[in-house]
Amino acid sequence: MKKLKKNQNKGILFRISGLSGSGKTTIGKKIKKDIARLYGPTLLVSGDNLRKIFKIDKYTYSERVLSSKKMCKFAKSITDKKINLIFAVVGMMHSARKWCRDNVDNYIEIYIKADLKKIIKLKKKKIYHKKSSEDIVGITIKPELPKQPDIVINNNFKKTTQDLANNLVKKISKIV
Repeated sequence: MKKLKKNQNKGILFRISGLSGSGKTTIGKKIKKDIARLYGPTLLVSGDNLRKIFKIDKYTYSERVLSSKKMCKFAKSITDKKINLIFAVVGMMHSARKWCRDNVDNYIEIYIKADLKKIIKLKKKKIYHKKSSEDIVGITIKPELPKQPDIVINNNFKKTTQDLANNLVKKISKIV
C-alpha cells in the first residue's frame, strides 16, 4: 500500500466499488463515524442515493459510463469543499476510476471483492433474481474489475460487516 500524498485543503474521496450485494454501502455506513473522527467532516453517498439525485433509470453500458462521469464530478465537487466522501458505488468501469485518480486530489480506491455466485446464492440483492432484461453488472455487463486498487477487502460473507469495516479502517489509517 502506498501512502496518500494528502492535499490538506481538500477532503478525501473513499471510493468503495464492488458488485451489487458485495457490502459496499453497509461497510461504508459502518466506517463513517471512524472516518469523520479521524479525518474530519464526512458524507456517505451510495449508488442508490445517486440514482435518485441524478434521476438515473437506464442501465446500459453506455448509460452507465455517462452516469459515472456525472457521479465522479459530483464526488470531486464535495471533496473540493474539504469534505470527505465515502462513495459506495458499483462503479465497475476503468474510465471512472481513472478519472477520479487523475482529477481528485485525495483519492483512495477501495474494492470489495465478493464472489457473484455467493451473492446470488445468499440472495444479497433482488436485482439478480429479477426476470427482466435489465442490464446488470456481472450478468449482462461484464464488470471491469479494479486492476490496482489502493485497498482490497475480501468479503466471503463469513465475517461480519463490522469486522470487515474495522479491517478497512485499519488499512485506511496505514495510507492516510
